[in-house]
Amino acid sequence: MIILISSGLPLFSEAHAHSMFNSAEEFLGGYRVQVATLPEFPQIGEKSQILFRVGDTEFNEVDRFTMGVRVFYNDQQIDAIAPESHKGGHYEMDYVWKTSGNHIVKVDLYDMEGSTGVLTYTFNMSTQSPFGYIFIMAITIGAITLAVVVSYIYIPKRLQSRFKL
Repeated sequence: MIILISSGLPLFSEAHAHSMFNSAEEFLGGYRVQVATLPEFPQIGEKSQILFRVGDTEFNEVDRFTMGVRVFYNDQQIDAIAPESHKGGHYEMDYVWKTSGNHIVKVDLYDMEGSTGVLTYTFNMSTQSPFGYIFIMAITIGAITLAVVVSYIYIPKRLQSRFKL
């Protein structure tokens, strides 16, 4: 049994956590860009973060990159962050979302080794609207109601069978 368990360990040597809801990655021009928001569901008018990770197709982070960001809503550009040079493969940007719904975030990488021109990566990002709270509360109330009904039905039967009078 020990040999069987120890031989299976290398099969599970690499694990990946569940990605956040507002996260994605795209491969283009020999590079991979990952983007995510923190919190997962940004609130309108509140500061949140957009997290970026730039790497190659071998999943190694790059040493430096120059990146600009453009944000679109209903096919209209509503914001732009000028290109900046960054050291390392990570970049975190504070951002305040002004409208609820889906936004298109375009990430432009400039002067990447082995590529000519600008590499543009496109991501779909969502923001939280007040209806999201209503949806979450409705599901929670439904789950609690189900638990109460099931408990009301089964707990008296179990007590009665245990303490047969």
